[in-house]
Amino acid sequence: MKRIVVLLLLAFSILSAVSAQSFKFDFGKGKAGKGYIPVLPGTAFTPERGYGIDLNTQAVSNTSVGKEPLTDGFLTSDKPFYFSVKLPEGNYDVKVTVGDDNGTSDVAIRAENRRMFVNRLVTAKGEHQTVSFTVNVRDSFIAGSNQKVRLKEREHRYLHWDDKLTLEFNSANPRINAIEITPNRKAVAVFLAGNSTVVDGAGEPFSAWGQMFPWFFKPGEVAIVNLAESGETLSGFIAARRFAKMLSMMKPGDYAFVEFGHNDQKQKGEGVGAFTTYKKNLEYFIDEVKKKGGIPVLVTSVQRRRFEEGRIMETLGDYPAAVRQTAGEKGVALIDLNAMSKTLFEAMGEEGSLRAFVHVPAGTYPGRPEPIADNTHFMPYGAYEVAKLIVTGVRKAQLGLANRLKADIPAFDPGKPGTYEIFYWPESPGRDATRPDGN
Repeated sequence: MKRIVVLLLLAFSILSAVSAQSFKFDFGKGKAGKGYIPVLPGTAFTPERGYGIDLNTQAVSNTSVGKEPLTDGFLTSDKPFYFSVKLPEGNYDVKVTVGDDNGTSDVAIRAENRRMFVNRLVTAKGEHQTVSFTVNVRDSFIAGSNQKVRLKEREHRYLHWDDKLTLEFNSANPRINAIEITPNRKAVAVFLAGNSTVVDGAGEPFSAWGQMFPWFFKPGEVAIVNLAESGETLSGFIAARRFAKMLSMMKPGDYAFVEFGHNDQKQKGEGVGAFTTYKKNLEYFIDEVKKKGGIPVLVTSVQRRRFEEGRIMETLGDYPAAVRQTAGEKGVALIDLNAMSKTLFEAMGEEGSLRAFVHVPAGTYPGRPEPIADNTHFMPYGAYEVAKLIVTGVRKAQLGLANRLKADIPAFDPGKPGTYEIFYWPESPGRDATRPDGN
């Protein structure tokens, strides 16, 4: 009998722990929905409270109250604002209800380090809509060991290595009614290993394709886990235990995308090179992912912006060729981003491609009085266009992951880039223009 009681108590504690990871928040004035936690302008995040408006941003509430408890109130701001919830590591489904009984709403939703989930959602007067997405939350601890990822000093300020989920509400007129957060243990994880061309960029205007990638997938089915970091080489990614972190989270059927080369080509030493050390590390990456039941996907290095007579000139040496060769020898999927990005940037043209890379006039960003002319790192528009190439590569490689893309994602032609003027990206707070490591 005592054993049964102990087992029942253990089961109850497990269920309690699981339910403690699910949250429902009702924003603004009015009656809170049943089972929802009310959130008002003064509900600031504290570690003790575990949720609230965060990062020194503010929001205001509705003045008139609507009819239904869940949508009778909202929080809004004329500047982007953040809302954080303390959560353990894992994947979570997030459902956000937006709208205004007496007005319109216009919102863009990002998570953690500017990961794009809702590019733009506009609702008419009196209309409410609910959007859902799946987001990964992680810390730097490596399960099954007493080790941590070796973070760079500035990474300690990033939003993707802490113990909470942070949502950013942006755009001209956000009206946030409610948020529901639920653990998702079934989503396919897509791990990203890479450098500053892949990373979840922390501050405007620098961006990368990895932080645009989540937008393309069905909610509930895919969680993008971006472990890329600026300045990394493949060997450095392994040495900093980022790869160990990836393997510790991986389950059978998950994917592992790997794109390096930009910084690897600058490594010196006897025997160091594309077809030697780099290729050996790629093979190690593939073998270890397969041991975990994962699906490795090799991605050739995205091109830099270097034009001669209207054509992109190759600056990455033998590194793309080494990736192609390794994929063929090991029988794994290949996304030839190097080839597709050459087509893309040439289609944009030498002048048009300036908008894809970080080229801005002097004084555009605080602390950067000089002009910025960077031909390696992307503006959000460029990062989005490169992410479209990765989607094209997923489809071309006939990965099962392609079945988890949103139903309305069209086929993309690298030779026909999207128009800069119609890409929507209201800037996130923190316009510090800190240049990523590496070049």
